Amino acid sequence: MEVVTRFFGGFGRHVLTSLDQLGRVTNLARESFYWILVAPWKGRRIRWRSTIEQMVVIGYNSIPIVTTIAFFVGLIIAMQSAYQLQQFGATIFVANLVAVSVLRELSPLLTAIVVTGRSGSAIAAEIGTMKVSEEIDALKTMGFNPVQFLVVPKTLALLVMLPALTIIADFVGVLGGYVISMATLNVTSARYINQTMDALVFKDLFSGLVKSFFFALIIAKIGSYEGFNVEGGAEGVGKSTTRAVVASIFLIIAADVFFTALFFSSL
Repeated sequence: MEVVTRFFGGFGRHVLTSLDQLGRVTNLARESFYWILVAPWKGRRIRWRSTIEQMVVIGYNSIPIVTTIAFFVGLIIAMQSAYQLQQFGATIFVANLVAVSVLRELSPLLTAIVVTGRSGSAIAAEIGTMKVSEEIDALKTMGFNPVQFLVVPKTLALLVMLPALTIIADFVGVLGGYVISMATLNVTSARYINQTMDALVFKDLFSGLVKSFFFALIIAKIGSYEGFNVEGGAEGVGKSTTRAVVASIFLIIAADVFFTALFFSSL
């Protein structure tokens, strides 16, 4: 009986803690959207200079790693699918498989995971370091709102740059499949391109961009939340950064499952 009590007691505490954290993240998101959508109409400017700087750090500087991974993923999908489709003399459908899988799933998902590891962790570490060094309190003392000053530029940068990176990854991933097909399969360039265009519909691109938009929100909010809740000095910053990456990746995959079911449940 005591074991059962401890089990359900621990489970209940975890549920309550999770709900409390969800409420705090929701409040942070609500406040962020206030400063993005409402406050500018009341004369409170968005820090566009800082936003552009964050776009460069989060987006432009991520292009090399995102394109490299997307190209290799396109290569891998093409090689694996060709191995199976050759048995049926249907290697031309490699183009279909690569294009659809990259645009619908792999490009937005892998891009978000890469940006989480690269920029989501940096957001948590930056805000967390400011928290333990009492710079957040200094901002409040000087009359600055920490959400407006720190979170809004990062959120706007992610909302713009993550879909842009996803589009780049779409193209590069398909290019990877094209390169393998030209090098190893008996498929002409024109036929491969036509097959790719025939396989894709607008919903494939649109669904990937919608996913990347919500992935950007997850990365920005979780990273910021963990940064604001750092405790315990440098060790706390490290733990918070780890939690931000793990939680963001988990929520990104969960969101991916939801939107995949939403867009393609009729298939």
